Amino acid sequence: MTQPVSPTQQGGPDKGAGAPVPRPREKDGPARASGLRLDVRNLSLLGVLAALVVVGGFTEPDAFLDTGNLQLILTQSSVIGVVTVGMTFVITSGGIDLSVGAMVALASVWATTVATQEYGFAGILFTAVIVGLGAGLVNGLLIAYGRMVPFIATLAMLASARGLALQITDGKTQIVTVESVLDLGLPDSYFLGIPPLVMMFAAVTVVGWLVLNRTTFGRRTVAVGGNAEAARLAGIDVRRQRLFLYLLSGLCCGIAAFMLIILSGSGQNTNGNLYELDAIAAAIIGGTLLSGGRGTIVGSVLGVLVFTTITNIFALNNLQSDVQQIAKGAIIVAAVLVQRRTSAHGET
Repeated sequence: MTQPVSPTQQGGPDKGAGAPVPRPREKDGPARASGLRLDVRNLSLLGVLAALVVVGGFTEPDAFLDTGNLQLILTQSSVIGVVTVGMTFVITSGGIDLSVGAMVALASVWATTVATQEYGFAGILFTAVIVGLGAGLVNGLLIAYGRMVPFIATLAMLASARGLALQITDGKTQIVTVESVLDLGLPDSYFLGIPPLVMMFAAVTVVGWLVLNRTTFGRRTVAVGGNAEAARLAGIDVRRQRLFLYLLSGLCCGIAAFMLIILSGSGQNTNGNLYELDAIAAAIIGGTLLSGGRGTIVGSVLGVLVFTTITNIFALNNLQSDVQQIAKGAIIVAAVLVQRRTSAHGET
């Protein structure tokens, strides 16, 4: 008499009689939870922005709510915002870049020398981007193939780039004389009331979001930040990925340097001062995990807007810069504590 075959035996001898029935896939569970956390964080940042607008409108209604001031906030956010997009990629991969401010300074002064300005608009833009890429390449080679700790490598670049920028300018401000560059900073160049720098920032943000969330490069970046060894075993060239990430950070610094040249009409060795602090802080409060493995471009952009709005409100109320730095430091500490608490809840 033939015995009925049990479900656990239908898979053949390789599975064994005691093999459990496959459970439904739960792959999307953690991803959905992470997405919800990021959505909540973004909504929270929007709420903070709304609160800041209320505070600014209450303390200095005429000045803060003026169209020119709102355009100024967006314009100032654009330069550091482009740097933050590159920083978001680096932090998501588990790295750090302390040299972004110095790279912006170096690119801005190299692009505004008399020799460079002789080549006009294209020469200034090309030089700024190439210098940023060159500095990012050095960082990437030292970290990826020289096996240096990112903190040390980028700290060395910070000192070197600042020193080279000072040597190029001899401590002097280099005035831009190319009219086509200066015109981009004038109100006449605004499109529907939107400054060109804001449109450049929006374009970089959209491209950054697409690359991080919709490409293999973005998935590899998250994988390297989550577990570099597991990513290597999965076939990802971790060293090459890290090299490309620091190249991307350098590219963003080059673009930001060109934008800063448009905004200020000059190149100075002091440009980009403390940009590394602002970019890291904006990325962290936006939801990018400091230890790597998770990043959000939208959150980073909102973080930039929060910091720029705070700075603007402080300036309108004649508060000293040291108070601004204390406030930024407190916000960074609070953001890290929230991240640790969120991560601990996610693991339980």
